[in-house]
Amino acid sequence: MKFVFISDTHALHEYVALPQGDVLVHAGDFSMGGTLPEVSVFLDWFEAQPHRYKVLVAGNHDFLAEREPAVFRAMLPESIIYLENSGAEIGGLRLWGSPITPWFFDWAFNRHRGADIRPYWEAIPFGTDVLITHGPPYGILDEVLRDPRPVGCRDLLRRIEDIQPRVHVFGHIHEGYGQLERDGTLFVNAASVDVRYKPLNPPIVWET
Repeated sequence: MKFVFISDTHALHEYVALPQGDVLVHAGDFSMGGTLPEVSVFLDWFEAQPHRYKVLVAGNHDFLAEREPAVFRAMLPESIIYLENSGAEIGGLRLWGSPITPWFFDWAFNRHRGADIRPYWEAIPFGTDVLITHGPPYGILDEVLRDPRPVGCRDLLRRIEDIQPRVHVFGHIHEGYGQLERDGTLFVNAASVDVRYKPLNPPIVWET
């Protein structure tokens, strides 16, 4: 089974050249401001892609999904699997997705580090094969240009170390685009735009 990972398209999705695959995964920030028109255009595009399964997680820019969840969910086509601190199974693989990121200027789905954010990660079940979060774990593909210190979530990293998913895909930190393997988990920062919001990063493919 071939997975195609993208993230952080920020309303520039039409500039992303998608390879063929079975599962298309978007790890959040499909919009710039989370407005209804932006979201509607993106969902039309996402639904039209030929991949058999389409999996979506929201990000910190996607305000409509948090502020008006009923409106957002009513807009979702049946062909899109939307994960918000929830899971799904595809081809025998167990997926779990979350839009939550550590607090940063009161964006969507922000939670304060520590006790506020920890329950979201503790909810990720053992046996998860493909973990999809909008933000990165601490110290993995999470450095920003303006500050070399890691900005990812320590509690998320601890949970990943416990459950050991086969793949963890995320975005959020555009500068961190790429992939690396550590302790049996493939970490993928699939941010489609670079730090200047140019859609230059190609999708990342993973095959089981």
